[in-house]
Amino acid sequence: MREVLELNEPTQRISIRALTLWRIHGVINAAVVALAAIGIGLLTYFFEWSMWPFIIISIILALEIIFYIFVIPTLRWKRWRYEVREQEIELQYGLFIIKRTLVPMVRVQHVDTEQGPLLRKYRLATISISTAATTHKVPALDEVEAEELRHSISSLARVAEEDV
Repeated sequence: MREVLELNEPTQRISIRALTLWRIHGVINAAVVALAAIGIGLLTYFFEWSMWPFIIISIILALEIIFYIFVIPTLRWKRWRYEVREQEIELQYGLFIIKRTLVPMVRVQHVDTEQGPLLRKYRLATISISTAATTHKVPALDEVEAEELRHSISSLARVAEEDV
């Protein structure tokens, strides 16, 4: 049964450079917790408070470094898949709970590419697929792939709209 499910998964993956990007986000989050740990450590030292708050925040920092820099980006990259077909776009993502979404082409209103400073540094872009109800995103695609995908989805959405 597991083999059958894996065959039906979307086939396209996001860029491997997404790992670096997500790890940078993890380092930034860990830096914020590290600043809190340093602050509590200084308060503990100057006011001679109990060491327990400092110890607890230090443990949280260690766990955050392990999970947000190493574990979560790897799991997130392994789970993120997408596939564009003539009639729909299929997205699969999630860490522990895997979500699979089908976006019918006839519902696509417009497609955008987004690129912030970190994405631009790593030559990546995010595709946003807007429908009347919501916006779906495919993160961290190579710039060229993102542009081709945007044009492809836009063309397929026009064709699907003409067929209706």
